[in-house]
Amino acid sequence: MPMEKVLLLLTLMGAASYFQTITGFGLGMIVMGAASGMNLAPVASVAALVSLVSLANSAVALPGKLHHIDWRAVGAATLGILPSVVAGVLLLNCLSGAASGLLQLLLGAVVLYGGVSAALRPAPLRERSGNHSFFVSGMFGGLLSGMFGVSGPPLIFQFYRQPLSVVQIRYALILVFTVTSTTRTLFSAYSGQLGADTWTQATLAIPVVALATIAARHYPPPLSAVATRRVAFGVLVVIGCCLILSSLHQLSQ
Repeated sequence: MPMEKVLLLLTLMGAASYFQTITGFGLGMIVMGAASGMNLAPVASVAALVSLVSLANSAVALPGKLHHIDWRAVGAATLGILPSVVAGVLLLNCLSGAASGLLQLLLGAVVLYGGVSAALRPAPLRERSGNHSFFVSGMFGGLLSGMFGVSGPPLIFQFYRQPLSVVQIRYALILVFTVTSTTRTLFSAYSGQLGADTWTQATLAIPVVALATIAARHYPPPLSAVATRRVAFGVLVVIGCCLILSSLHQLSQ
């Protein structure tokens, strides 16, 4: 990879790590989306790299913060994620290109609607949802991850709608996505996707990610809980639009 692309990728990693430490999500979505749009590197290699550096982000962000986590919610979501990732991959292999595009269009519309409606009324629910709803959000997140590589929307919407503090939501999401990144990293290693170039890029990126994460922990932006929720739901709107545009492009070919 040319040096200018490496520097741009490292800058993206740093900015996305800062954002994820503040909100609990975004590293994978920001880096994957930008790297794909700017054609920085093959999608598969960027995905493997993101999984590795996400573990570095978690290793710096989570120590001393685990007492904030709603462990029952995280456990239920994880139980839904792990099997449904495999189911999503298998389902994608069974669907035709047109059927996959239509499903992606539908999912994009649902994510867009959920993001817009929640952003307009960002107040959380009055009572915490039952553990089964976290399991269902994890299941749909896993399906999205397996089919389209985007696991975040159902989990982001589920956690940010809860009557939890932003700190509790943030670290719960970081932990949930750590599980996803660990699973992806193990799969990438098993399938031989972690080549020498990926390890070299990870060696360069991990210090950047760690410094950005430390900066976010000590110097977060002065956002209120409502503003943070609006940012989270605004990102969902962007994801929904991207899913819709991608599906329309696929269906038009």
